[in-house]
Amino acid sequence: MAEILQKDGTWVFDGDALRLTPGRDKGVGLLRRELGELVVPLGALAGISFEQGKRSGRLRLRLREGADPLLHATGGRLTEPHDPYQLIVESDRYGVAEYFVDEVRDALTLDRVPAGPVDAYLLPGPSVPLSCSAGDGTASFDGDQVRLEWNWKTEDAKASAGARTIRVEDIVGVEWHPAAGLENGHLRFRVRHAPPEAPPKYDPNAVELWGFKKDPLMALVAAAVQARLPHPAAAPEDPVRPAAPRASGPGPDVPGAGPDHDALLRRLRELGELHRAGVLTDDEFTMAKQAVLRRM
Repeated sequence: MAEILQKDGTWVFDGDALRLTPGRDKGVGLLRRELGELVVPLGALAGISFEQGKRSGRLRLRLREGADPLLHATGGRLTEPHDPYQLIVESDRYGVAEYFVDEVRDALTLDRVPAGPVDAYLLPGPSVPLSCSAGDGTASFDGDQVRLEWNWKTEDAKASAGARTIRVEDIVGVEWHPAAGLENGHLRFRVRHAPPEAPPKYDPNAVELWGFKKDPLMALVAAAVQARLPHPAAAPEDPVRPAAPRASGPGPDVPGAGPDHDALLRRLRELGELHRAGVLTDDEFTMAKQAVLRRM
């Protein structure tokens, strides 16, 4: 058995599976803490690596394509400190990390584990029921249906339709995108026979995300739903109505019209409203405001 204990977490390998337990250090991401301990069977691994740095190094696991519904739902967009398949290693434990890598690699070779894609999920996904509130709504999932509820900041036309309930059998895809720069993120459920997709701000099947603390938790909802959909290797082509052609230029009030001066000013006003309403802490507001001001 190989084991490495760090502030960032503990990884244990018993020859058949890796047990990944997040640490309690303040640098451990909220998603990792909520996800809890992961058990990764050896057959789900495509590889392992260790990268040394001056002050700390990093262990990384590479999973086979299609093995984990969390990775599929997030499309490789999980980054440190939210990626459960990375572990920060202190410099005095580099030797232990290298031994750990050797043990896992030897087992992959002896068991002749292929590195190619799989045709079934080898990890179960997050446990249900679960619920997360972030951005303009709350997404809840009980294993059979998704419920989307809106808050006071939701766009009026979207909120006026009320809470939305979507059965798993009507969902043909899940998308999770984190906010990046001035672009908001989203959690979107692609629903069979739905109208053409609108921007997340107006889409009743999507929660818009603004880049704050709880946004990554929406990835747990995405992964739990993804785990109950047909595996992508066996799923037929999505029977979703094709999206309407996009106009050559952005229309009025449509997000993503470009980081011009007016858009930046609107973003600052939105941040101010969220801060005054108590949605953003002082630190979150300051960081977000500085990010916008740097673009002006």
